[in-house]
Amino acid sequence: MGGDRKTGPESPPGQASGTHRILAGFHAVGARLRTDPGSIEVLYFDTGRRDARMQQLLARAGATQVRCVGVDAARLRGFSPEAPHQGLVAQVAALRPGVNLDRLLDAVTPKTLLLLLDGVTDPRNLGACLRTAAAAGADALVVPRDRSASLTTVAAKAAAGAAEVVPIIAVTNLARAMKDMQDAGIWIVGAEIGAARSLYEVDLTGARAWALGAEGSGLRRLTREGCDELVHIPMSGGMESLNVSVAAGVCLFETQRQRRQKGL
Repeated sequence: MGGDRKTGPESPPGQASGTHRILAGFHAVGARLRTDPGSIEVLYFDTGRRDARMQQLLARAGATQVRCVGVDAARLRGFSPEAPHQGLVAQVAALRPGVNLDRLLDAVTPKTLLLLLDGVTDPRNLGACLRTAAAAGADALVVPRDRSASLTTVAAKAAAGAAEVVPIIAVTNLARAMKDMQDAGIWIVGAEIGAARSLYEVDLTGARAWALGAEGSGLRRLTREGCDELVHIPMSGGMESLNVSVAAGVCLFETQRQRRQKGL
Protein backbone atom coordinates (compact mmCIF):
# COMPACT_ATOMS: atom_id res chain seq x y z
CA MET A 1 0.00 0.00 0.00
CA GLY A 2 1.97 3.00 -1.24
CA GLY A 3 5.37 1.59 -0.30
CA ASP A 4 6.26 -0.14 2.95
CA ARG A 5 3.57 -1.71 5.14
CA LYS A 6 5.91 -3.03 7.81
CA THR A 7 5.53 -3.35 11.56
CA GLY A 8 9.13 -3.62 12.67
CA PRO A 9 10.92 -1.06 14.88
CA GLU A 10 11.13 2.46 13.56
CA SER A 11 12.94 5.48 14.90
CA PRO A 12 10.53 8.25 15.80
CA PRO A 13 10.31 11.11 13.34
CA GLY A 14 12.20 14.25 14.22
CA GLN A 15 10.61 17.22 15.89
CA ALA A 16 9.20 20.05 13.81
CA SER A 17 11.94 22.07 12.14
CA GLY A 18 12.49 24.33 9.18
CA THR A 19 12.60 21.31 6.86
CA HIS A 20 9.90 19.02 8.22
CA ARG A 21 7.23 18.75 10.88
CA ILE A 22 4.85 16.25 12.44
CA LEU A 23 1.14 16.00 11.71
CA ALA A 24 -1.12 13.86 13.90
CA GLY A 25 -4.70 12.70 13.44
CA PHE A 26 -7.01 12.15 10.49
CA HIS A 27 -7.89 15.79 9.79
CA ALA A 28 -4.34 17.12 9.71
CA VAL A 29 -2.85 14.15 7.84
CA GLY A 30 -5.82 13.88 5.49
CA ALA A 31 -5.61 17.55 4.56
CA ARG A 32 -1.92 17.25 3.63
CA LEU A 33 -2.71 14.06 1.70
CA ARG A 34 -5.27 16.02 -0.35
CA THR A 35 -3.24 19.17 -0.91
CA ASP A 36 0.35 17.93 -1.31
CA PRO A 37 0.84 14.16 -0.94
CA GLY A 38 4.35 14.39 -2.34
CA SER A 39 5.42 16.30 0.77
CA ILE A 40 4.60 13.36 3.07
CA GLU A 41 7.90 11.67 3.85
CA VAL A 42 6.42 8.75 5.79
CA LEU A 43 2.99 7.93 7.22
CA TYR A 44 2.92 5.87 10.42
CA PHE A 45 -0.31 4.01 11.24
CA ASP A 46 -1.53 1.84 14.11
CA THR A 47 -1.54 -1.78 12.94
CA GLY A 48 -4.19 -2.55 15.55
CA ARG A 49 -6.68 -0.19 13.97
CA ARG A 50 -8.48 -1.87 11.07
CA ASP A 51 -11.66 0.19 10.77
CA ALA A 52 -13.02 1.57 7.52
CA ARG A 53 -11.77 5.12 8.14
CA MET A 54 -8.19 3.93 8.49
CA GLN A 55 -8.41 1.62 5.49
CA GLN A 56 -9.83 4.39 3.31
CA LEU A 57 -7.04 6.79 4.25
CA LEU A 58 -4.36 4.16 3.66
CA ALA A 59 -5.90 3.40 0.27
CA ARG A 60 -5.69 7.10 -0.64
CA ALA A 61 -2.09 7.19 0.55
CA GLY A 62 -1.24 4.12 -1.50
CA ALA A 63 -2.81 5.61 -4.60
CA THR A 64 -0.40 8.56 -4.36
CA GLN A 65 2.65 6.41 -3.54
CA VAL A 66 3.00 7.66 0.03
CA ARG A 67 5.24 5.41 2.13
CA CYS A 68 3.13 3.81 4.89
CA VAL A 69 4.71 2.14 7.93
CA GLY A 70 2.72 0.11 10.45
CA VAL A 71 3.69 0.48 14.12
CA ASP A 72 2.07 -0.27 17.46
CA ALA A 73 0.05 2.23 19.51
CA ALA A 74 2.81 2.71 22.08
CA ARG A 75 5.29 3.74 19.39
CA LEU A 76 2.77 6.18 17.93
CA ARG A 77 2.45 7.84 21.33
CA GLY A 78 6.19 8.39 21.24
CA PHE A 79 5.91 9.95 17.80
CA SER A 80 3.21 12.38 18.96
CA PRO A 81 3.50 12.87 22.73
CA GLU A 82 1.67 16.20 22.78
CA ALA A 83 -1.34 15.64 20.54
CA PRO A 84 -3.85 12.76 20.26
CA HIS A 85 -2.88 10.87 17.14
CA GLN A 86 -5.98 8.71 16.44
CA GLY A 87 -3.67 5.98 15.21
CA LEU A 88 -2.08 8.14 12.53
CA VAL A 89 1.09 10.27 12.41
CA ALA A 90 2.91 11.67 9.40
CA GLN A 91 6.34 13.22 9.02
CA VAL A 92 6.00 15.83 6.32
CA ALA A 93 8.22 18.31 4.56
CA ALA A 94 7.50 21.88 5.55
CA LEU A 95 5.56 23.51 2.76
CA ARG A 96 7.43 26.13 0.78
CA PRO A 97 6.42 29.59 2.00
CA GLY A 98 3.86 30.76 -0.51
CA VAL A 99 2.56 33.85 1.30
CA ASN A 100 4.32 36.59 3.20
CA LEU A 101 2.95 39.94 4.28
CA ASP A 102 4.38 41.91 1.36
CA ARG A 103 2.98 39.47 -1.19
CA LEU A 104 -0.37 39.46 0.57
CA LEU A 105 -0.60 43.25 0.60
CA ASP A 106 0.33 43.45 -3.06
CA ALA A 107 -2.82 41.46 -3.86
CA VAL A 108 -5.39 43.23 -1.67
CA THR A 109 -8.94 43.32 -3.07
CA PRO A 110 -12.28 44.39 -1.58
CA LYS A 111 -12.76 40.75 -0.55
CA THR A 112 -9.51 40.51 1.44
CA LEU A 113 -10.19 39.19 4.93
CA LEU A 114 -7.50 38.71 7.57
CA LEU A 115 -7.43 37.60 11.19
CA LEU A 116 -4.85 39.18 13.52
CA LEU A 117 -4.18 37.48 16.85
CA ASP A 118 -2.46 39.51 19.56
CA GLY A 119 -1.00 37.61 22.51
CA VAL A 120 -2.70 34.25 21.89
CA THR A 121 -0.18 31.85 23.42
CA ASP A 122 -2.24 28.66 23.75
CA PRO A 123 -1.50 26.41 20.73
CA ARG A 124 -4.98 24.88 20.93
CA ASN A 125 -6.52 28.33 20.62
CA LEU A 126 -4.24 29.10 17.69
CA GLY A 127 -5.32 25.89 15.98
CA ALA A 128 -8.99 26.53 16.67
CA CYS A 129 -8.65 30.04 15.24
CA LEU A 130 -7.03 28.59 12.12
CA ARG A 131 -9.95 26.21 11.71
CA THR A 132 -12.42 29.07 12.14
CA ALA A 133 -10.51 31.28 9.70
CA ALA A 134 -10.52 28.53 7.08
CA ALA A 135 -14.25 27.92 7.51
CA ALA A 136 -14.96 31.65 7.15
CA GLY A 137 -12.81 32.05 4.04
CA ALA A 138 -10.10 34.24 5.59
CA ASP A 139 -6.99 34.78 3.47
CA ALA A 140 -4.41 34.54 6.26
CA LEU A 141 -3.82 34.60 9.98
CA VAL A 142 -1.27 37.16 11.20
CA VAL A 143 0.54 36.80 14.54
CA PRO A 144 3.53 38.48 16.20
CA ARG A 145 6.71 36.41 16.34
CA ASP A 146 6.93 36.97 20.11
CA ARG A 147 4.19 36.33 22.67
CA SER A 148 2.31 34.03 20.32
CA ALA A 149 1.75 30.33 19.95
CA SER A 150 3.36 28.70 16.92
CA LEU A 151 2.20 25.91 14.66
CA THR A 152 3.17 22.97 16.86
CA THR A 153 1.75 19.47 16.51
CA VAL A 154 -0.88 20.40 19.12
CA ALA A 155 -1.91 23.49 17.15
CA ALA A 156 -2.04 21.56 13.87
CA LYS A 157 -4.21 18.89 15.50
CA ALA A 158 -6.64 21.53 16.82
CA ALA A 159 -6.71 23.15 13.37
CA ALA A 160 -8.16 19.90 11.94
CA GLY A 161 -6.48 20.36 8.57
CA ALA A 162 -6.88 24.14 8.33
CA ALA A 163 -3.13 24.64 8.77
CA GLU A 164 -2.79 23.31 5.22
CA VAL A 165 -5.32 25.85 3.92
CA VAL A 166 -4.81 29.16 5.74
CA PRO A 167 -1.25 30.52 5.92
CA ILE A 168 0.12 31.86 9.19
CA ILE A 169 2.19 35.00 8.75
CA ALA A 170 4.46 35.82 11.70
CA VAL A 171 5.57 39.45 11.85
CA THR A 172 8.32 41.02 13.93
CA ASN A 173 6.30 44.11 14.81
CA LEU A 174 2.52 43.76 14.79
CA ALA A 175 1.86 47.51 15.08
CA ARG A 176 4.05 48.22 12.05
CA ALA A 177 2.40 45.40 10.11
CA MET A 178 -1.00 46.90 10.88
CA LYS A 179 0.16 50.25 9.48
CA ASP A 180 1.31 48.49 6.30
CA MET A 181 -2.11 46.84 6.00
CA GLN A 182 -3.83 50.19 6.35
CA ASP A 183 -1.57 51.72 3.71
CA ALA A 184 -2.64 48.88 1.40
CA GLY A 185 -6.31 49.75 1.90
CA ILE A 186 -7.30 47.29 4.65
CA TRP A 187 -9.58 48.64 7.39
CA ILE A 188 -8.67 47.09 10.76
CA VAL A 189 -11.46 46.35 13.23
CA GLY A 190 -10.56 45.39 16.78
CA ALA A 191 -12.80 43.40 19.10
CA GLU A 192 -12.87 45.15 22.47
CA ILE A 193 -15.26 44.50 25.36
CA GLY A 194 -15.71 48.17 26.25
CA ALA A 195 -16.18 49.52 22.72
CA ALA A 196 -19.20 51.78 22.18
CA ARG A 197 -20.51 50.17 18.98
CA SER A 198 -21.26 46.53 18.31
CA LEU A 199 -19.94 44.64 15.30
CA TYR A 200 -23.47 44.66 13.87
CA GLU A 201 -23.34 48.47 13.58
CA VAL A 202 -20.27 48.78 11.35
CA ASP A 203 -19.69 48.25 7.65
CA LEU A 204 -17.60 45.15 7.05
CA THR A 205 -17.96 44.87 3.28
CA GLY A 206 -14.56 46.14 2.12
CA ALA A 207 -11.07 44.79 2.68
CA ARG A 208 -11.01 44.03 6.40
CA ALA A 209 -8.74 42.67 9.10
CA TRP A 210 -10.06 41.61 12.50
CA ALA A 211 -7.74 42.10 15.48
CA LEU A 212 -8.45 39.89 18.49
CA GLY A 213 -6.58 39.41 21.75
CA ALA A 214 -6.45 36.56 24.19
CA GLU A 215 -9.50 35.91 26.34
CA GLY A 216 -9.22 37.97 29.51
CA SER A 217 -6.28 40.22 28.58
CA GLY A 218 -7.68 41.38 25.24
CA LEU A 219 -5.74 43.57 22.83
CA ARG A 220 -2.51 45.20 23.91
CA ARG A 221 -2.48 48.99 24.00
CA LEU A 222 -0.47 49.54 20.81
CA THR A 223 -2.59 47.05 18.90
CA ARG A 224 -5.81 48.59 20.19
CA GLU A 225 -4.64 52.11 19.29
CA GLY A 226 -3.63 50.93 15.81
CA CYS A 227 -7.13 49.76 14.91
CA ASP A 228 -9.31 51.93 12.68
CA GLU A 229 -12.38 50.97 14.69
CA LEU A 230 -13.18 49.12 17.91
CA VAL A 231 -16.38 47.14 18.37
CA HIS A 232 -17.83 44.77 20.93
CA ILE A 233 -19.72 41.50 20.54
CA PRO A 234 -23.12 41.82 22.23
CA MET A 235 -23.58 39.13 24.87
CA SER A 236 -26.30 38.24 27.33
CA GLY A 237 -26.51 36.05 30.40
CA GLY A 238 -23.87 37.97 32.34
CA MET A 239 -21.05 36.80 30.07
CA GLU A 240 -18.22 39.27 29.50
CA SER A 241 -15.95 37.43 27.10
CA LEU A 242 -15.71 34.53 24.65
CA ASN A 243 -12.92 32.15 23.82
CA VAL A 244 -10.85 33.80 21.11
CA SER A 245 -11.72 31.18 18.48
CA VAL A 246 -15.44 31.63 19.17
CA ALA A 247 -15.07 35.41 18.97
CA ALA A 248 -13.16 35.03 15.71
CA GLY A 249 -16.02 32.96 14.29
CA VAL A 250 -18.62 35.56 15.23
CA CYS A 251 -16.59 38.40 13.70
CA LEU A 252 -15.49 36.64 10.50
CA PHE A 253 -18.88 35.16 9.71
CA GLU A 254 -20.63 38.50 10.30
CA THR A 255 -18.21 39.99 7.77
CA GLN A 256 -19.12 37.34 5.22
CA ARG A 257 -22.84 37.73 5.98
CA GLN A 258 -22.70 41.45 5.23
CA ARG A 259 -20.79 40.81 2.02
CA ARG A 260 -23.28 38.20 0.81
CA GLN A 261 -26.15 40.52 1.67
CA LYS A 262 -24.68 43.13 -0.67
CA GLY A 263 -23.86 40.56 -3.34
CA LEU A 264 -20.10 40.86 -2.89
